[in-house]
Amino acid sequence: MAEKAELARRIKRLEIKTTRLVANIFGGEYHSVFKGRGIDFDEVREYQEGDDVRLIDWNVTARMDRLFVKKFVEERELTIMIAVDVSASLAFGSKERLKRELAAEFAAAIALSAMQNHDRVGLFLFSDGPERFVPPKRGRAHVLRMIRDLLVYQPEGRKTRYAESLNYFQKVLTGRAIVFLISDFIDLEFEAPLKGLLAKHDVIAVTLVDPRELELPDVGLIEVLDPESGEAMLVDTGDGRVRERYARRARDLASNRSAMFRSLGVDELVLRTDQNYVKPLAEFFERRSKRLVRRRRMSV
Repeated sequence: MAEKAELARRIKRLEIKTTRLVANIFGGEYHSVFKGRGIDFDEVREYQEGDDVRLIDWNVTARMDRLFVKKFVEERELTIMIAVDVSASLAFGSKERLKRELAAEFAAAIALSAMQNHDRVGLFLFSDGPERFVPPKRGRAHVLRMIRDLLVYQPEGRKTRYAESLNYFQKVLTGRAIVFLISDFIDLEFEAPLKGLLAKHDVIAVTLVDPRELELPDVGLIEVLDPESGEAMLVDTGDGRVRERYARRARDLASNRSAMFRSLGVDELVLRTDQNYVKPLAEFFERRSKRLVRRRRMSV
């Protein structure tokens, strides 16, 4: 009983915190940033001087013996899917919170934003395979259930396998969606399965990083454990060459990861466990808005 009461309090605290952030960060920018999925066909009407000739419906024109153009309306309803890596490496954090806790908070903010904008939102948890799929729906009760899953779900797998997970996700996800793919992306074997997802959906990669993954402190001899494989090794952090190799490897990983996302046309948002995600999220919004504006100008 006490555990249920504490869980209810955690969910409520997270809801209050993220609701405030949603109001301050998202505001009216939500649809302007995410509405770029496409447009819906509405009807045909007779051609008027100045209409774009590319919109002429030649089938109707042939039947009616005069020019008709297609009329479109912008899609307003969005489907947001939040795909979260729950493998063992996410249960790490050297500062204020674990990577998994950061993932839960960020996912809650996105889910609440979708709820406030009357969009459908769903959840997909994965590790070395699919763990849980919650189909997209609307409503506060649905969003709170998702937040509960994010806080308490105990994964069966420890490793991360993107191929098995994303291939399943692609099969069960019907209709077009904006997908927030949240992971630490330590394993770069995600290019092929991500291409399949990108064929139909708009994917945003949310990379979770802890400062200890970027550089080692000088604290002498320590035991380092790989959470996914369970392998342990001794590392002499007092050796400057060891610390430099570690930092260089982390920089290379980040550079290769970002380059791969760029080559795929995927927007990447990097979040750190020791920092508030408000600033990087606001900067991400600004970059994405500018890119969408450029894309629309090029299509005119």
